[in-house]
Amino acid sequence: MAVPLYQAKAEFFRMLGHPVRIRVLELLQGGPLPVRELLAEIEVEPSALSQQLAVLRRSGIVTSVRDGSTVVYELAGGDVAELMSAARRILTEVLSGQTELLQKLRGSGDQAS
Repeated sequence: MAVPLYQAKAEFFRMLGHPVRIRVLELLQGGPLPVRELLAEIEVEPSALSQQLAVLRRSGIVTSVRDGSTVVYELAGGDVAELMSAARRILTEVLSGQTELLQKLRGSGDQAS
């Protein structure tokens, strides 16, 4: 029996649900990067980064190429970059709305608006 699309989407977003994975995807939007550069930017233990890169690679979101002793990662497609941009826009709108509400709450005291 096939997995329902909504369940597959939930598993996809769950796979994205780690700060290191999100940061890797953000960094790779600028183009392919070797692991050493990812480590310098993310500042986690090499084993932790390796584990998160493996998750992204298994999911098909990133690809890796070995160049001698260096492993270079890149986004598998442009849709991932679009998803990251969309997430930024949505988060900006949500936080903007919260800021406006907070300002109203601070300015109105106990009065109902």
